[in-house]
Amino acid sequence: MDEIGFRNLKAWQSLFVMVRFVQLFHPIPDHARWRHAEQYSRDLLQTTEEVDESSSPTPLHVFICRRTHPGHCLGIFHGENPLNCSFNIILFDLVLMILITTMLRLLLKPLKQPRIVSEIIAGIFVGPSVLGQSKKLTEQVLPDNAQFVVANLGAIGFAYFLFVTSVETDFSVLRKVGKKHVYSAVIGVFFPITTVCIVAYCFKSSIHGNLAKPVGIGSVASSVSVTVFPVIYLILKELRLLSSEVGRMAMATAMVSDVMGIILVFAFVAVKHGQHSGADALWFMISVIVLMAFAIIVIRSVLLWVVDRTPEGKPVDRSYVVLILLGVLVMTFFSDMFGLVFLHASLLLGIVMPDGPPLGATMVQRSRTIVMELLMPFTFAILGLNVDVFAMANYGWSNLEPLFAMVIAGYLSKLIAISAVALFFGVPFKESFTLGLMMNLRGLYEATIFLKWLDEGVSSLCSHILLKIPALILSAILETPTYTLMLLLTTLMTGTCSALICFIYDPTKQYMTNKRRTIQHTPSGTELSILVGIHDEECVAGLVNLLETSHPTMTSPFAVYAIHLFELVGRAFPVFIDHDKPERPPKYINYKKIHNALKLYQKPRSEYVKLRSYTVATVKRTMHQDICDLALTYKATLILLPFCSKRLDNLAGSEIVRHVYGKQSINSRVLANSPCSIGIFVDKGYHNPIAMQYYHQLFFRRCVVLFLGGADSREALAYADRMASNPEVSLTAIRFLSYNNIGDNEMETKLDDGVVTWFWVKNEGNSRVAYREVVVRNGEETLAAIQALDNDTNELWIVGRKQGINQVLLEGLSKLSENPELGVIGDYVASTDFGSTASVLVVHQQIMRG
Repeated sequence: MDEIGFRNLKAWQSLFVMVRFVQLFHPIPDHARWRHAEQYSRDLLQTTEEVDESSSPTPLHVFICRRTHPGHCLGIFHGENPLNCSFNIILFDLVLMILITTMLRLLLKPLKQPRIVSEIIAGIFVGPSVLGQSKKLTEQVLPDNAQFVVANLGAIGFAYFLFVTSVETDFSVLRKVGKKHVYSAVIGVFFPITTVCIVAYCFKSSIHGNLAKPVGIGSVASSVSVTVFPVIYLILKELRLLSSEVGRMAMATAMVSDVMGIILVFAFVAVKHGQHSGADALWFMISVIVLMAFAIIVIRSVLLWVVDRTPEGKPVDRSYVVLILLGVLVMTFFSDMFGLVFLHASLLLGIVMPDGPPLGATMVQRSRTIVMELLMPFTFAILGLNVDVFAMANYGWSNLEPLFAMVIAGYLSKLIAISAVALFFGVPFKESFTLGLMMNLRGLYEATIFLKWLDEGVSSLCSHILLKIPALILSAILETPTYTLMLLLTTLMTGTCSALICFIYDPTKQYMTNKRRTIQHTPSGTELSILVGIHDEECVAGLVNLLETSHPTMTSPFAVYAIHLFELVGRAFPVFIDHDKPERPPKYINYKKIHNALKLYQKPRSEYVKLRSYTVATVKRTMHQDICDLALTYKATLILLPFCSKRLDNLAGSEIVRHVYGKQSINSRVLANSPCSIGIFVDKGYHNPIAMQYYHQLFFRRCVVLFLGGADSREALAYADRMASNPEVSLTAIRFLSYNNIGDNEMETKLDDGVVTWFWVKNEGNSRVAYREVVVRNGEETLAAIQALDNDTNELWIVGRKQGINQVLLEGLSKLSENPELGVIGDYVASTDFGSTASVLVVHQQIMRG
C-alpha cells in the first residue's frame, strides 16, 4: 500500500471511531417524561453504549457521524478553514451578533426604538427565521457544539445582567410611593389578568395543549400585566425621560408592580410543585426562605464589612470586587444544585448589595460594559435560536388566534386601567396616556420567561441551559410557533409604545412659555429670581462672588435657588432632595459642605437674599430637565451655570455619584430648553473652599461689558446695569459697530440703540461707569479691539452669547470657536489663547418659543 493510501485508511479509521449505533426510536415512558433533561441524556447515552459496535445495524439503529471541532487551527496558510475550529466559531458568533445589533440600532434609532428591540431582532436574525434558512451556513456558524457554548455564555450573561440591574434597584423607594402609584400598580396588574381570563374563556374551545390549562392562561396573563422595574428603567433612560414627571411616576409604579410580580412568581412555582406533592411545595418554600435568610443575614453582613473597611473617598479594593463577581457564580451554582431557578440567586445577591459608594456603584461600573456588550449578545442569540416564523406560519392562524387575542387584550386593558387611575388622581390626559404606554414596555426579562415556557419536546438545548429547572416543574406552556408569536408581540409592543411615547410626550414642551422671564424685562425694585447650578465645591466661591457683585439690596432682593447636581451611576431611581424639608438624604451624597457654605453666605443677608437649596442625583443626559423644571416652578429669571475647561479629575471612590465632567453638554441642553435667561460662568479664580466664610469681602471690582448687539448683548448689558449699582464695582461698556453699518439688521439696531441709550442715561452721572464705541470692519479687528482692552485690572468679562450679533463683527472667526455654548466671543475671551486672568460671564436671553 502506498503512502497516500495508508493516510486515507487512517483517516477512515479515525472517522469510524466517532460512529455510534443510536436507536432511531427510543420510547419514553410516561412516568419518565418529567425527569431532568440530564437524566434523559444519560439514559440515551447508556442505550448507545449497550449496542456493540461490531454488530450490524438494524432497522432500529442508524449511523450518526458527528464531526468534532478542534480548539484552534493552524491558520489559513496551512489550508484550514478558521470556522472549523470551535474557538473561532464562538468569536465569529460574538462579532456577528454585535455587528448586527449595532447596525439595527443605527437603523431603528430614527424610529425612536430602544436598544432592547434591536437586540431581540438581532437574535431572531441569527436564528432559523433568517440565517438559519441556510443549512450550510448554520452548520458552519452555529453547529450543535457551538450552540451549547453560546447557551452557557448566554446564561452567565443573563445572570450577571440580573445582578447588575438588581444592584441599581432601590427598594427603599417603596416607603415614599403615594396612593396613586399603589392603586395604579394594583389595578394595572389585576385588571389585565381578569381581561385575559375572560378572553381565554371566550376562546376555550380553540386553545390547545397546556396553554388551555389554568396554569397556562395565568402565565400569559401575568406576563402582560406585570411591569418589571429594571426593564422600564433602561428604556426610559434611553428615551431621556427618567427625570420627567411621568417618568418618575412610571418608575415608582413599576417598583410596586415588580414586588407584586416577584410574589406571583414564587406563588406560581410553589403551586407547580404542589401539583405533584405537597411535600415538594413545602421543600421549595423552605429552600427559598433559607436562601433569602442566608443572603440577607450572612452575605449582606460580609458586604457591609467590606464597606466599613474601605476608607472614605477611596475605591473598593480590587480583590473584593473579584470575589463578589465570583460570588454571583457561586450563588448561582448552589441555587441550581438545590433545584431552585438559578437566576433568582443573582437577583437576590444584587438586592442585598449595599447601594451607594463605594461598593454598589463600583460593582455596576466594573461589570456593566463586559456584561452588556460581550455576554448579553449570547443571551439574545439563545432567544433568537428558538424563534421560527415559518413554523408559526405552518401552525395556522386558527391555533394562534386565541393567544394573539389574549396578549393584545391584556396590553390594551393595562393601558386603559393605568390611564384611568392616573386621570382619577388628577393627572392630565396626555400624561396619563403616556404613563399607560410606559407601563406596557417589555424587555429581556419577559422574553426569557417565554423561553422557560417553551415546550421541552420542541425547544432546543439552549432553553434548557438558560433556564434549567427540574423537568418536574417545567411548564410546557408554549411550542415554537406560540413562543415565536409571544416574543414578536412583545417586541412589537415595546417598539410601538416607545415610538408613541416620543411622539406624544415631550417633557421640554412645558418650558416653551410665552411669558418674558429675562433680566431686561424685570423691573428694578422687584425680586430677581435666580437658579444657581452647582457641580462641585470649586464652583461655589465663584458663583457666590458673582451673586455678590450683582448687588442684592433691600429694594432689589434676590431669591436664590441653588441646585447641587450629581451624576448618578449605579442606582436607577433619581434622587431629588429639598434641604428645607426634614428629609434624610442618602449616605452616599456628600452635600453638607456646599449646603453649609451657601447658608453661610445667606445668613448675614437674610433680609434681602432668600435662599433655598436642593440636591439632585440623576443621570447626566436628563440633568437639564431637573434644572429647567425647578426654574419653571419658581419662575426664575436667570439660570447661572458653571463652565470649566475639559479635564480629567482623579476622584477616587466616586463611582456612584461623581462630579459631572460633561458640564458643557448639560449647559447646551439647558440652553436649548430653558424657560428663562441663562448665564454661563467661566471662573478663572482659584478659591480656597475653606475661605468661603469671607464671602462678604469677595466680589469682582472691575467689569467689562462687550456689547456686539442682539438680544443676548442686551440681556448682558441689563445684568451689568445691576452690577453698576454696586458702589465697589467699576464698569466699562464697549459697543462694537460695523463700518458704514454693513450687515446691520434695522430692527435689531433700533432695539440695541434703545437699550444702550437707557443704560447711558441711567448711569451718566455715575463716575464708576464708562461707555465707549468701537468701529470694526471684520472679526480680526474685533479681536484686536478686545485684546487692547485686556489688562491686569480686569476681573470679569460680560458678553452676550450669539443672538442677533452682526455677522460682519465675527467674520472669519467661526472656526476659532470650540465651545458653542459660549459663543464665538465668549469662547475667545475665556480661552487660554486670550491670556486674560479675568473670569467670564456669557449671557443668553430667553427665546420665546410658546
